[in-house]
Amino acid sequence: MEKNKIFAKMDELDSQVGVFHKELTDLKQKVKELLEDNKRLSEENNQLRQLFKREAELEREVVKAPAKGKKPGVNQEVLLPPDHAFVEASVAIGEGHDNLTRLYHEGFHICNVYYGHLRTEGDCLFCLSFLNK
Repeated sequence: MEKNKIFAKMDELDSQVGVFHKELTDLKQKVKELLEDNKRLSEENNQLRQLFKREAELEREVVKAPAKGKKPGVNQEVLLPPDHAFVEASVAIGEGHDNLTRLYHEGFHICNVYYGHLRTEGDCLFCLSFLNK
C-alpha cells in the first residue's frame, strides 16, 4: 500500500511540474512580446523626439529671420495669374509626394501594406517602388 501512495504522489508531482512548465512558457512568451513592443516604442519615441527637435529648430529659424520679400498679410496665391492654374495642380501633386518622401525618411512606411507603421529593419521595397512611380 505504501508503494501505491508513493507512485500516486510522483504522478501528482509530475502533473504539477507540467502545469508549472506550461505557465513558465506562457510567461516567457509574454515577456518576449513586451520586450519587442518596448523596443519598437523606444525607437518610435526617439524618432519622434528627433522630428520634434528639427521642427522646433525650424520654427526658431523662421522666428529669427523674417521672410524676405513677403509683406505681412499678402496672400501669395492671389499673386498668381489665372492662366497658371495647371502650375498650382502640379505643385499640389509634388507637395504630396514630398510629404510622403519626408515621412519615409522619418522612418515610417508609406506603402499600402504597412502604411503608417514604423520601419524597423531598414528600407522597404514596397515603399521604395511606390516612391519611384
